[in-house]
Amino acid sequence: MCSCFISTTYGEDKLKKPNPEKIPFVHKAHGEERIDNYQWLRDDTRKNKKVLSHLRLENKYLENWFKNGLDLRSKLFEEIVSRIPKKEDSVPVKMGSYTYFRRYEPDQEHAIYIRTNITTDKQEEILNVNNLAKSSKFYRLANWNISPSEDLLAFAEDKTGRRQYEIRIKNLQTGKLTQDKLVNTSGDIAWSSGSDYIFYIQRDPITLLPYRVLRHKLGEEQEKDKVIYEETDNTFHLSLGNSRTMSYIEIQASSTTSSETLLIPSDKPLSKPKSFQKRQKGHLYWIEDDGDRFLVQTNLDAKNFKIMQVPKGGSTSKSNWKNLIQHNKSRFLESVLTFPSNFVLIYREDGLKKLRIYSRSGSTFKSIKMQDPSYSLYLAANPEYNASNFNFGYTSMRVPDSIYSASLNSARKKLLKQAKLKTAYDPSLYRVKRLKIKSRDGNTHIPVSLVYKKTSYKKGKNPLFIYGYGSYGNSLDAGFSSTRLSLLDRGYVFAIAHIRGGQEMGREWYEQGKMYKKLNTFYDFIDVTKGLVKRGVVDPDNLFAAGGSAGGLLMGAVINFEPNLYKAIISNVPFVDVVTTMSDPSIPLTTGEYNEWGNPGIKKQYDYMMKYSPYDNIDSLSYPSILVTTGLWDSQVQYYEPAKYVAKLRDYTTSDNPILMKVNMSAGHGGVSGRFASLEEVAMEYAFIIRQQKERKAN
Repeated sequence: MCSCFISTTYGEDKLKKPNPEKIPFVHKAHGEERIDNYQWLRDDTRKNKKVLSHLRLENKYLENWFKNGLDLRSKLFEEIVSRIPKKEDSVPVKMGSYTYFRRYEPDQEHAIYIRTNITTDKQEEILNVNNLAKSSKFYRLANWNISPSEDLLAFAEDKTGRRQYEIRIKNLQTGKLTQDKLVNTSGDIAWSSGSDYIFYIQRDPITLLPYRVLRHKLGEEQEKDKVIYEETDNTFHLSLGNSRTMSYIEIQASSTTSSETLLIPSDKPLSKPKSFQKRQKGHLYWIEDDGDRFLVQTNLDAKNFKIMQVPKGGSTSKSNWKNLIQHNKSRFLESVLTFPSNFVLIYREDGLKKLRIYSRSGSTFKSIKMQDPSYSLYLAANPEYNASNFNFGYTSMRVPDSIYSASLNSARKKLLKQAKLKTAYDPSLYRVKRLKIKSRDGNTHIPVSLVYKKTSYKKGKNPLFIYGYGSYGNSLDAGFSSTRLSLLDRGYVFAIAHIRGGQEMGREWYEQGKMYKKLNTFYDFIDVTKGLVKRGVVDPDNLFAAGGSAGGLLMGAVINFEPNLYKAIISNVPFVDVVTTMSDPSIPLTTGEYNEWGNPGIKKQYDYMMKYSPYDNIDSLSYPSILVTTGLWDSQVQYYEPAKYVAKLRDYTTSDNPILMKVNMSAGHGGVSGRFASLEEVAMEYAFIIRQQKERKAN
């Protein structure tokens, strides 16, 4: 390998562009050969000096590009940070004898967790993440869990960004960590009722799949931990937690298309897990512990799911399930939360989340109405089963995150806290809209959520910044972002395209954007963009787009199909080398996603994936300006996918537009850690977009 460079010119400044050596590597499948000149950039040890040198050169190139032109990064960062309150407390949540809340202190990157004794009002700091993070370049607290005895705190921490969490336990009476140290875990934690055992999930050391459940007795070495369940099907992954009433440890085995729940009584931690209902192909279900019964959210003869019930004490097989909430083709059931006399249901109707409080029998209900034509709604922290109120969150593209408490009896809601901005903010200055754009097939209408500042909007004259995802059934809801104000106040229209592959419009919406119908995802995004132009909503000469992870795949496919549509794109941790990655079962998460993308070992699936795989479809095209981000320790999308992608794009592009890559050398899939440090990357992305707009305008 060599450290060769070629120069390119932007304006009057000559920059050195990384030009990695080409070493042809042949991928063979189904009698075909694919030549990959940059496969050598894959280094699973992340120690190869030449690979690391190349990644650092990419960072240097990006820095030089910004410095040799309009560089708004510092200004935007200061602007974004100026809106964030220096000190901020979350809403206290009751759990047992205490209320718990999170506090951010001025100029500190991480949270402090505090609890207040309900009887004495005495406060105690239970976890200061700033202290835990002091010796680490990267630090993220993934999970924390109080023991039933209330004197122990188990927490899961990540010091690399690779999501291989270490579980530690803090004695809240002494304030000291115990000797317990559980490594290579998924971060999930469940307690026995006696607080003497915790259950956790270990990752496969190669694929990182969460594949087996272990029981740990406090005070013993991890080597003595007992494996109580191991998943042998590598298309499934495991998760666990305590049930709603704390009566069980719940183990969930899930794939894209089927699932199974196993239970262990919390007061009998040495017993074997028992299946609630054996897995069946195509059957997805989840359970909710509800006192003397279980509620079952199931797609059994119900594509958009229904709620069934089964008494405790007998067989929980599906033959004993009874209907509680019937299936409705126009409503997609998302989640259920139980209380002794009621249950709360969140569902989607016409793509928007709705909230209902049902009587225990399911015969009566009360709805809670929302404002704004597009919004985000979610159940907030509700750890107490025996409660008369519940908390939920609401936000829209103009309304900051708001936590409400609602009465289970009357459905009356009370605002507990709305996120504050340090600088003046008036939501009435911004307009939120929800439109539907007809797709190219003529039969499908794709929702799109928009926000813009009223005083700076001129029909057909404003730049568009559009975001999308469209995979795994993950739905993108329209929430508030204080950072986004830096674009809105500069005249941008921000949009979210609710494309197929998510579940915004129900389960069918997801199924129409996966496997052999994946092309719909990319076409929908393009059609929404063109539809906004056709309606005169935005300026056709100033279109910008962004997506991350599978949304990065979206960006890669879209610019191969329509290289001249967007002026610039941002592709965060992009999954772009689809066929190569899905051909390698040793890569984390691959086998669990065969039902999402396909298995390249099957010719028909391989052929379809080759139609859109961004890396394999790079061609001699006039590509737009592109900013790619990645993390060296990313376990979801390995760093070498974006690195290879950027190198190949530069080989083929026929334009002079910059292709840049930012490599976080101490971060993973979620980017850098810390409250403020992560905003530096946002400022960089906005600076990239604004510069492209201004340079195009000047020309």
